[in-house]
Amino acid sequence: MSKPEYSVVIPVYNSQDIVLETLRRTAGFFRSRDLSYEIIAVNDGSRDESWKRLLEGAEQDPCVVAIDLLRNSGQHNANLCGFRAARGEWVVTMDDDLQNPPEEISHLIEKAREGHDLVIGRFREKQHAGYRRLGSKLIRAINRRIFGQEPDLVLTNFRLIHRDVVDRICAYRGPFPYIPGLCLLNSGRRANTWVEHHARTVGTSNYNLAKILSLVATILFNYSSFPLRFVAGLGMLTAAGSLIMGLYYLLSGIVGGSRVPGWTTLVVMLAFFNGITMLMLAMLGEYVVRIINQLTMSDAYFVRKVVRHEA
Repeated sequence: MSKPEYSVVIPVYNSQDIVLETLRRTAGFFRSRDLSYEIIAVNDGSRDESWKRLLEGAEQDPCVVAIDLLRNSGQHNANLCGFRAARGEWVVTMDDDLQNPPEEISHLIEKAREGHDLVIGRFREKQHAGYRRLGSKLIRAINRRIFGQEPDLVLTNFRLIHRDVVDRICAYRGPFPYIPGLCLLNSGRRANTWVEHHARTVGTSNYNLAKILSLVATILFNYSSFPLRFVAGLGMLTAAGSLIMGLYYLLSGIVGGSRVPGWTTLVVMLAFFNGITMLMLAMLGEYVVRIINQLTMSDAYFVRKVVRHEA
């Protein structure tokens, strides 16, 4: 098969009512511009009929590749799976719910012609819940510190990535991929371009507060030593404070004699220091667990089935 110019990677999760329309409109965009394409739709362990819809889409359009993961592995793992299956010179990533209109891909392509290897769609107006906007701000601050994200660069899931960057991302073998961070680490000329963002017309978002916090933990514990250094600094401050307090009570005892009322202070300080110790042990335990997972897991996802119609 000749390689297409564009590959579109779409993670799919519980989107049975809209995924076929997403595939149809995406294919229509490329056909209307006479661009060679393929669509890599990765079913991320959906609990509804999404996989059946993807099979229908692959049957109707030979340019659609349907991949079924063994279990729900998360959006980032599904994207990584799609990257490894994609053959295009450029790879587009987008959501399955049409909040990223496929027609807006034209803006990504136009911006990439200026010489960029990573173009990210910047939404003129986000159609997200308030807690998601707050979560995005928190993740943006973390990305700036860990991955060197430029202050004026906005990250979204709607992006166009050159083949060289995709190949470097595919070389990642850890169990906790974070696609935006890997894109930043493996690209050199990145830019934003304005695109539309529509409200979801079918179903509800699969992202909730728990998933956002889990993503924050993944970034912090797998791509940064910041939590460890933070707790180490807290431990040093606590040790210094306890030394100063110990010297104070020692001198106070020598000068004024021992006093029984110090019992309350002793109990409070012991409880505080023990709490700090437990916090440090929990932090170290989190790192140890993730290191063990990275050493023992062969892959972050498992493919159950791939449907690709040879043309």
